[in-house]
Amino acid sequence: MSSAAPRTPVQDHSGPDHLWSVDEHLEDVLTTVRPLEPIELQLLDAQGCVLVEDITVPVSLPPFDNSSMDGYAVRVADVAGASEEFPAALEVVGDVAAGQAEPVHVGPGQAARIMTGAPLPPGAETVVPVEWTDGGLGEGPVHGMRARSLGPQGASGHVQVYRPAEARAHVRAQGSDVKAGDRALRAGTVLGPPQIGLLAAIGRGTVRVRPRPRVVVLSTGSELVQPDEKLRTGQIYDSNSFALTAAARDAGAIAYRVGAVADDVETLRSTIEDQLVRADLMVTTGGVSVGAYDVVKEALSHVGDEDEAGSGIEFRKLAMQPGKPQGFGSIGPDHTPLLALPGNPVSSYVSFELFVRPAIRTLMGLRDVHRPTTRATLAADKALTSPKGRRQFLRATCADGRATPVGGAGSHLVAALAHADALIVVPEDTESVEPGAEVEVVLLGR
Repeated sequence: MSSAAPRTPVQDHSGPDHLWSVDEHLEDVLTTVRPLEPIELQLLDAQGCVLVEDITVPVSLPPFDNSSMDGYAVRVADVAGASEEFPAALEVVGDVAAGQAEPVHVGPGQAARIMTGAPLPPGAETVVPVEWTDGGLGEGPVHGMRARSLGPQGASGHVQVYRPAEARAHVRAQGSDVKAGDRALRAGTVLGPPQIGLLAAIGRGTVRVRPRPRVVVLSTGSELVQPDEKLRTGQIYDSNSFALTAAARDAGAIAYRVGAVADDVETLRSTIEDQLVRADLMVTTGGVSVGAYDVVKEALSHVGDEDEAGSGIEFRKLAMQPGKPQGFGSIGPDHTPLLALPGNPVSSYVSFELFVRPAIRTLMGLRDVHRPTTRATLAADKALTSPKGRRQFLRATCADGRATPVGGAGSHLVAALAHADALIVVPEDTESVEPGAEVEVVLLGR
């Protein structure tokens, strides 16, 4: 099932030198990518997915009155006025355990030993905790029950109760959590552990959701070496594919990392074609600029969908820093959306946060696809400079209403990125921001 709509450019951007704004590029992405079709999944497979239907409670929770304590089920009148000096002595007529099929009837002057979660037996009106009794031992108040097999207290004999109890004390009422016919969950809910627990509690084994999108992350560059391998002259470790795969998973996707592909056009095309079978979205990093070895641009510029005229990957320049070179479009028979990101680590990660993450969350069917933003006071030793006409995104930490830049502006400074939890946004029409000024901040990891 296609995850991309037929592409109609946001507006006519004629000429390869046209400079797209960040907002124009993002709009193009989000108007092309569309939510995945709903499917029925088992509960644990649906974790992290978005519910597409309201869920109505078929059976009340709890489904019957039950005890919230280990103790004795009794009648209120039989323990009225009970004290340690004048305890109420009751005949123990049986045990009531959770899941027990045959109920015990509690009559006047009687008690049934009851366990937490067990149904309140017929005739009983309240529960006295075992700590308010002698546990059937005749030796004063006890701190708990012995195992049934150890006796001597148990389902026979007598018990002394040292305190009175009001009606329905320590009793969880039927339907006190949710009642049959209530709405348990709304469509649009993201299913986390508590929601999955609720679905199981009301007897739902499967649920209809939009699946988590499958995202394939592919890095390019003959200079890239996998971690744990030995570096040779001119080589560097492939960090982008690891960072972006982790970022895709953090966004809610099922992400697959492909080892770095060498700078060869046919190898790259073949690899992408092979990966399309397991992709709802493809992300490449590197090879999108104007260098002689920028193979992503060379390999994909003229590759279109098999049955959609005018489709394919469009490479463009954005009025932003870092991340000026970008590519976007759809590819293959299923019109799989593909975002081609620059290769510098900071550029690729910032581009992911701005464009890929919203695309992933759109595929999931989420309403809010963007990171939260806030306003903060710039905490810096000197003014920040920014190129005119570019929207700049600077790594920062944000706490207590203050945004502090981390590292320099270089797009290769991956160590500084690891210490940042926010991006300071400097608008296109601003060339300098003084310390103490209020700035817009994108909050990462929240």
